[in-house]
Amino acid sequence: MIQRDDFQKILYGVLVVFIIGILIYVGFISTLTSASPAPERTPIPTLIPATLPAPQTVAGPAKCAVKAVDLFAAWIEAGYPETETFDVTAQNGTTCVASFRVDLLPVLNEANLWYPGAPACTTCHNNTLAATGAQMDLSSYSGILAGSRRASPDAKGNDILGGGIWERSLLYEVLITRKGQPLAMPLGRPPDLDITTVVVFAGVPK
Repeated sequence: MIQRDDFQKILYGVLVVFIIGILIYVGFISTLTSASPAPERTPIPTLIPATLPAPQTVAGPAKCAVKAVDLFAAWIEAGYPETETFDVTAQNGTTCVASFRVDLLPVLNEANLWYPGAPACTTCHNNTLAATGAQMDLSSYSGILAGSRRASPDAKGNDILGGGIWERSLLYEVLITRKGQPLAMPLGRPPDLDITTVVVFAGVPK
C-alpha cells in the first residue's frame, strides 16, 4: 500500500519531469525558429490581378488574296491615292479595301514575290538615282509620282502611271506587254512566267 509521503514524492516527480519536458520543447522550437528564418510571403495585393479575367486578343480581318497586277491596276485606276483607300477585287470575287502604304508599297519592297530569287522592285529602283534603273524611284509615293528618267532628285521625269489609266502605264508595259523580252520586269524573270498569276495578300474585305 502506497503511503502518503510516497505519493507526494511521486506527484512531485511527475510535475518536475513535466516542467522539464516543457522547457526542453520550448527551447527546441526556439532553436528551429532562429536557424530557419520564415520564408518570404507574396503580399496579398499582388495576387489580386491573377483573379481578373484574361485579356482578350481580337484578331483583325484576314487579308484578301489578290493578283498583284490587279492591285496595281486598281490603285492606278483609282487615281493612285497616297492616303485614301481604294477598292480591289480579290480572286474569289470579294471587293476588298486596300491602301498604298499598307498594301501596295510592301509589294514593291518584297523580294521573292514574283518568282523564287526575284529581287524586290526597290532593289533596282530606289532613291539613289545615279545608280538606279531607269532613274526611277519606287521606294516612296513621291518617288513614284516623280516618274522615270529623272536628271536629278528634284527633277520631274516621265509619267509611269499612264495618267490614271492602267493599260497606258509603264508598270503595265514592263509587267504585261514585255513578257519574254529582256527588259521585262522584274528583271531576270523566267520568259514563260505568267506574271498575272502572281497572288499577294492585300486589303481587307469591304
